[in-house]
Amino acid sequence: MANKPELEGHYDILQNSNGELMLSIRSRKGVPENPKILYDGGKHALLYRNKKKPIFLDYINPKISKSLFSVETVIIAEFIDNGGIARSYSVPVKRVRKLPVSKEFLKRIH
Repeated sequence: MANKPELEGHYDILQNSNGELMLSIRSRKGVPENPKILYDGGKHALLYRNKKKPIFLDYINPKISKSLFSVETVIIAEFIDNGGIARSYSVPVKRVRKLPVSKEFLKRIH
């Protein structure tokens, strides 16, 4: 992978009674450009806010993985340090066979 992912240290994936998902991450600089989530149905996912720097979501809870693999979109809520929301937006979920991360990256984070 050309661009090494940034590891998201704290995130939550919440599901409402309608089955809709919201991913809460810390806010980053800049406005998202064509964001998307890549997900292979396993323990990890990649959020692309833009083409340059993917965000690695480590350990997707098994209780939510089936829902994440089946939805078409996820709402992203970027929070700031005081608990407020900097921005929210909808992103498509693209199902892939394998996430484009190196074995070395996975070894390094674990």
